Amino acid sequence: MTKPFGRSRTLTIMLVACEESGDRLGAALMRALKKSTGGAVRFVGVGSHDMALEGLSSLFPIDDLAIIGFGGIARQLPTILRRIRNTAQAIVDLRPNVLVIIDSPEFTHRVARRVRAAAPSIPIVNYVSPSVWAWRPWRARSMLSYIDHVMALLPFEPRIYRQLGGPPCTYVGHPLVEQLDELRPNEKEARRRFATPPVVVVLPGSRSMEIRRLLATFGDAIALAQARYGPLEVVLPTLPHLADRVHEATKGWPLKPQIVVTADEKYAAFRVARAALAKSGTVTLELALSGVPMVAAYKTSLLEEAIVRLTFSIQTVILTNLVLGENVVPEFLQRACRPQPLAEGLLSLLGDTPERRRQIDAFARLDAIMEIGKHIPSESAAEIVLRLAAPELADRNKAVDPHSVPNAAQACLLGRAHEVIK
Repeated sequence: MTKPFGRSRTLTIMLVACEESGDRLGAALMRALKKSTGGAVRFVGVGSHDMALEGLSSLFPIDDLAIIGFGGIARQLPTILRRIRNTAQAIVDLRPNVLVIIDSPEFTHRVARRVRAAAPSIPIVNYVSPSVWAWRPWRARSMLSYIDHVMALLPFEPRIYRQLGGPPCTYVGHPLVEQLDELRPNEKEARRRFATPPVVVVLPGSRSMEIRRLLATFGDAIALAQARYGPLEVVLPTLPHLADRVHEATKGWPLKPQIVVTADEKYAAFRVARAALAKSGTVTLELALSGVPMVAAYKTSLLEEAIVRLTFSIQTVILTNLVLGENVVPEFLQRACRPQPLAEGLLSLLGDTPERRRQIDAFARLDAIMEIGKHIPSESAAEIVLRLAAPELADRNKAVDPHSVPNAAQACLLGRAHEVIK
């Protein structure tokens, strides 16, 4: 841990998070920074509810940036560009000890480039790597000019940055690591996984467009699976603002799902579920850490599909498969996302089958791959942020990850940052 320092010296840390997932990450980082500094830190920037609870007053509501898909970007482009300019100018005017941009690279990286051009002495940390391993790999090298350190959520990302010639990158751990008590079943819940009827979790997504594209297909798949297997208990987690829409859309299902809207209810369902039918995304890693075999699927627009086919360089879009390094979770994308194959994939997981055992065995390797138990992700992230914000305060005796050692240009920047905050 970084050595705490006295309240006579207060650091100013700017954070920019444009989505709810980034807001949660930012809030956890803020808690860890307050702990590391003894509270001698103030926060300014862009965030939402969770970051506000930790003491951040957002420059503007992040709802302004609720962008879905390429069409959404085009429609809101004037607002986005104005927010980028204003955010960057606020950072330059304030001259914080460090800027932390969190995810949302289409917004946050544009802010970072403007800040670097106008105030090159401000260290900039990127929390959550862009998907340079999936598409536009040249971004990694271009980030050298305006990003000083990348804090990665996925264990393979530091290796990718070294291969692509990007900035220093350290795997700090995925935030889900801090939620294992919520994800993993106790003895009673583990027994329920094998009781009758089996619990199946259906996860069509947390955005209106995902609900529209996936929910009917998922419902038809569940109906086919029940017709062949027998009774199922279906739990469908969603968000409060989507609950009415989901209730309406599932009225015609022959098997009425139990619709839940809180994170506690969702994780309670994970802990007793036999299997899941899920849209691709972070939820697949949540399910894997919980030990729930799954079938994953996704549909997007024809335009977005064409762009993805031209630019993506990976063989799977399932996060769990990427972390494991093998395609153990079956994925049904675009035209393959149809009721019959989804139902067959789900049925293959309800019994003691080779398909089920393969996923369970693979998920058991995640603790070692993700270094679970070795460190707390938010505290590892705070250590890196403080190392750049106040390098003279970092613990010189702490073993340094060789993958995160700054290069010569980075060392020069750290020296300039040191002069700014003395």
